[in-house]
Amino acid sequence: MATPHRYTTLAIALHWMVAALIFCAFPLGLYMSDLKLSPLKLQLVSYHKWLGVTIFLLVLLRLVWRATHTPPALPASIAAWQQRAAHGLHHLLYVLMLGIPVSGWLMSSAKGVPVVYLGLVRLPDLLSKDKALGNALQTLHASLNYVLLALVFLHIAAALKHQFVDRDDTLSRMLPPLKRKS
Repeated sequence: MATPHRYTTLAIALHWMVAALIFCAFPLGLYMSDLKLSPLKLQLVSYHKWLGVTIFLLVLLRLVWRATHTPPALPASIAAWQQRAAHGLHHLLYVLMLGIPVSGWLMSSAKGVPVVYLGLVRLPDLLSKDKALGNALQTLHASLNYVLLALVFLHIAAALKHQFVDRDDTLSRMLPPLKRKS
């Protein structure tokens, strides 16, 4: 079976949905963390958790897709070390996109604050209430988010470099409207 030149429509949709949700969840998390306890803060925390659970579920779907579909190969013009770096970066992004929501869920459990997805489905607590552990998990959750932010910027910079400096059509694999070179 030949390797496709572009990701499938589903893979592209999942990529951009997850990206959009991350770009909503991260600033929301920053904003709400500085608020005093209030009804507004509680509502924003709920929204943040909903985004995190949704990201987790969509990333699981992406991994199922990835396990059942051959992704398009990187252009042969890309150096082997850059291809290995790209694959490593993608693996780290997946680990963080799954690990960050889990760390938030663990933190909520340890702080004794339930996660109720979309206000409808209460997720089980993963840990017993433990204030010190909750605070440590809060620090871990925040730290993982900053690592994700750095890696996302690296991912974007690499995609833009390949598109506008190298002009190797790497970005067109994830952006169908861009024309491929003949």
